[in-house]
Amino acid sequence: MPHHLVYEFGWNTKAAASGGNTGTTTIDVTGVAPDGGLSVTATDQWWNAVQPKQSANCEVYPNGNVACSKAPYNLTVIQASVLPLFGQNYFAALAGGSSGNWKSTYTIKASFAPSVNRGFAGQVSTWNGDFTLENKGVVPEQPPLVLIHSNGTLKQQSGRYITVTQKANFLYDPRIKTPVYVNNLMSIVPKQSTNTYSVELKLIKYQ
Repeated sequence: MPHHLVYEFGWNTKAAASGGNTGTTTIDVTGVAPDGGLSVTATDQWWNAVQPKQSANCEVYPNGNVACSKAPYNLTVIQASVLPLFGQNYFAALAGGSSGNWKSTYTIKASFAPSVNRGFAGQVSTWNGDFTLENKGVVPEQPPLVLIHSNGTLKQQSGRYITVTQKANFLYDPRIKTPVYVNNLMSIVPKQSTNTYSVELKLIKYQ
């Protein structure tokens, strides 16, 4: 069950090994918690950064629910873009070569601010995600990766009741049951310091 994954990321830019607003996100799946969730530690390391790494200690449930119940409860937007996809049933609709649409609903419980790229130390909020996903088929030059389009919203249930509209593309590898590419474009209402932004992640290491 334990896995170690490393993604290159880009915040409002392409994912890359170096350059402004890039870095790596390391995800360690350490086992199954007593309540059935996957125990996961996610750590962002920004390129050329002097500040400490930003880590999140969370559980990811089969439908994509994410709960960060250990201090400091932080979740970055990079981590929030990929952790729900580790739900063991998130891509279950692809089984048997299904081609079509399916719905995904999940919650994120964390100290999370969608317009802050490096984490947010504040009150824990619950965010409800509601998404429609579409299987676009196998990528011609990269079999057996499956291209998936996702559209939906992530809505805060307290505080400012922020709504984040998300349009994303995923590449999913059914051999390892893992997303290997994420491109997520987000728009925020009501107005924030950053109203639109993108996150791109590419898997570069899987153990």
